Amino acid sequence: MANNILTIDMITRKSLEILENSLVLTRNINRQYDDSFAVQGAKIGSTLRIRLPDRALVTDGAALQVQDDNEQYTTLTVNSQKHIGVNFTTAELTMQLDDFAERVLKPRISQLASSIDADVANVFKSTFNSVGTPGTTPATSMVLLQAQQKLNESAAPMSPRYATVNPAANAGLVEGMKGLFNPTNTISRQFKNGMMGEGVLGFDEVNMSQSIKQFTTGSRNTTGTVTTTVSTQGQATIDITGSGSQTLAAGDVFTIAGVYAVNPQTRESTGSLQQFVVTAANTASGGAYTSVAISPAIYTASNALATVDSFPQASAVVTFLGAASTQYPQNLVYHKDAYTFATADLLLPQGVDMASRQVHNGISLRVVRQYDINNDRMPCRIDVLYGYSAIRPQMATRLWG
Repeated sequence: MANNILTIDMITRKSLEILENSLVLTRNINRQYDDSFAVQGAKIGSTLRIRLPDRALVTDGAALQVQDDNEQYTTLTVNSQKHIGVNFTTAELTMQLDDFAERVLKPRISQLASSIDADVANVFKSTFNSVGTPGTTPATSMVLLQAQQKLNESAAPMSPRYATVNPAANAGLVEGMKGLFNPTNTISRQFKNGMMGEGVLGFDEVNMSQSIKQFTTGSRNTTGTVTTTVSTQGQATIDITGSGSQTLAAGDVFTIAGVYAVNPQTRESTGSLQQFVVTAANTASGGAYTSVAISPAIYTASNALATVDSFPQASAVVTFLGAASTQYPQNLVYHKDAYTFATADLLLPQGVDMASRQVHNGISLRVVRQYDINNDRMPCRIDVLYGYSAIRPQMATRLWG
């Protein structure tokens, strides 16, 4: 019996299914689909506005003290369009859908998924919490528990939490934890597939991704000092001593002596120095890095948005994580809502051979095929338009390797 001709909608749905199943990091973060772009189609640079939870101070006594609304917003820009091209003939459209997917779609779309994951993995540059020893591959339960500690101290909900690590860290963790107090079925899965699996140390899933980023630190010294006392609530820059034309890289992490992190609910010190991340590259000039952009912004415990117990003081020692000009893997541990990934509908062109768009679980994917009369070919493109952001970076931590 002759096979049915595959339709463009069937191909698009199958492509979307393969893409979604091939994503690793992106699969386990908050995904928002903006259907306001569904009619006309979105363009590069379209923006989504995301509201963050309100925070307020608790006051003592019977007298009412009304506080203004303190809701925070962040803007997510949909500015990344990735596609993969493939040629398929009318003869291939007579194949069974599963055969067509296995031979034609899966090899290409898996690469598209890996490229998207690698892009999203750049959220580490906005993540300030850090655990692990730079230069040492994570291989113990302690480092995962320390990551959980960071999330707990930042008042992140207990579930769902995930860890995404590179192949080296995955191998180290499976080997290092194989004899611990794991249920028999968990150990069995680890032995069979070499993966940490689900339900380990409070994580909904510990998975491996080849898309985890390598980060090269700036050429800065390991230590410096604060040059100017900070005294303004919400300040997101700081001046630090530097040498020659050394650099700070976006993603460099440092602590400041005497500046401790606070729990965002109680606003009391956690006993751990607050970690800051450099959010924009900076080059030393005149013996200092001037107006270094950092996250989180500096708020003391008297403010509803408190991040530290006290302002950084001039001459306080600044200590950077990791050696200068050295590359380290940036594995990620995070609550689902720490990061967000949003897609929008691309315009469906008219006058082409085939065009279709499908949406599932917050991912919009478009497939377009056209006839090339000059070369007698049928080129096809599969596109995703998306944006990503660390909207609650305090609910995540970097696991250095």
